[in-house]
Amino acid sequence: MRTEAAPQEAAKRGVPDIVRRRLATLDDWLNPYSWLVTAFVVAVAALLRFPGLSDRKGYIFDEVYYPTDAWDMLQHGVEWDEKTNGPAYVVHPPLGKWLIAAGEAVFGNNELGWRVPAAVAGTLMILILVRVAYRLFRSVLLAGAAGLLMALDGFQLVLSRTSLLDIFLGLFVLAAFAAMVLDRDHYRRRLLRALEDGYDPEMQFRAPRIVPWWLLVAGVLFGLALGVKWSALFFLPFFGALVLVWRWQARRSTGLARPISTGLGQDIGWGVAAVALTAVFYLATWTGWFVTNTGWFRHHREANGLSEPPILGTLLNLWHYHQEAYGFHSGLTKPHPYQSWPWQWLLLGRPVAFDWNTPTGCGAPSCAREILLLGTPLLWWSFLPALAGLVWFGLARRDWRAWAIFVPVFAGLAPWFYYAVKDGRTMFSFYVLPALPFLILAVVYVLGAIMTPPTGMATGKARTDRQLIGTVAAGAYVILVALCFAYFFPIFTNQVIPYEDWSARLWLGSRWI
Repeated sequence: MRTEAAPQEAAKRGVPDIVRRRLATLDDWLNPYSWLVTAFVVAVAALLRFPGLSDRKGYIFDEVYYPTDAWDMLQHGVEWDEKTNGPAYVVHPPLGKWLIAAGEAVFGNNELGWRVPAAVAGTLMILILVRVAYRLFRSVLLAGAAGLLMALDGFQLVLSRTSLLDIFLGLFVLAAFAAMVLDRDHYRRRLLRALEDGYDPEMQFRAPRIVPWWLLVAGVLFGLALGVKWSALFFLPFFGALVLVWRWQARRSTGLARPISTGLGQDIGWGVAAVALTAVFYLATWTGWFVTNTGWFRHHREANGLSEPPILGTLLNLWHYHQEAYGFHSGLTKPHPYQSWPWQWLLLGRPVAFDWNTPTGCGAPSCAREILLLGTPLLWWSFLPALAGLVWFGLARRDWRAWAIFVPVFAGLAPWFYYAVKDGRTMFSFYVLPALPFLILAVVYVLGAIMTPPTGMATGKARTDRQLIGTVAAGAYVILVALCFAYFFPIFTNQVIPYEDWSARLWLGSRWI
């Protein structure tokens, strides 16, 4: 807690109070109430994601690929084709499958083994989202709302209970963003410390030297994201731009006359170091391919009469593998009954039926049982209005948080629009998963704006009617999302229900069949 002596101490050290406020960061990470809310939300998420993981026997949708690859990697170090007893040609990097393999190594090659890692990843996403929201909004209430909205989202729930790769991609992208936010705080704290120690921005021609440890961590996490799916690369230039803008804004807050050019060399140098770590850790995810001689294209150059030096030749073979896999993705236009276009995703225009059958035992003449990859409708249909509000507040308030949320949403969606128009590539709604945490943050940001009067939040008797009404409205919204989630829960989790009840949940008719 700040004391009355704090401004006097700042004045003695020659730091104007306005500069101190501009460089302020969240200092109460150990707030027990924030951690209590975090624990509660994570517990709710875990209770929804772990029980009954193995109830649905056999493979669900694309589980026919990844768990089998993961088990083969445990046996051979690389993906394997049992029919030819040789290496298999796959078009996604290995890390997601290695994470699935970790579950299989513990629980065996069964439904529990290959689905537990996804449940862990989905729960960790919610944990990280709560802490990121607490940092952005400095509100325990809004942080808890962000976590609950993701915990109660059917889209994230289904992917947390199914052994696909996208949940791991979403985890590492969100974790990299969290590290970037921590790096922003670290950079500002160190700038403030430099000012307190006598750094004079009006007299200095060089920015203080600051080692951005969290930026380097973000580089590592981004390399792991790429090791799951290449689509993580969409975020790289946008995340890099965010880091640069945050640094320029911080230096401008100190009073530097040239906040961009002063320190730009350090920005570029540390950015290159972070990207280098991204490359190193991405290559590390291919360790199984490197240390064996049986991986696909492992000795491509040698097999084609070309020289293959020990290290360079191996990297050239891997590069050839990447070229072939990229060609596969670029030419993937084969129609699929559950494919969809990016402009349909936020509208829930074409969800994916992961599983469907007509069992008995529901107490009705006809029964249905389904796992439908569908976002909780009330939540998802809030995304577009929330994004409009986010842009409005970002422009009107010049709020860095609004743009920090909007940029990852844009990075996670815009490239898919480009590829849809460019080559009509086959796409599915689960490609939106890495952008989902930021879409939820957009909703929470707008809820916070509704709750917060222009004069800011107050406590006790100072609370305004606007604040009270806004809090009630935000709470009512979260409750309605929870009720909507409960209504659709049976078709998120493969429960046996009467056919009429299943049909009643298909709000968009044949689009959801």
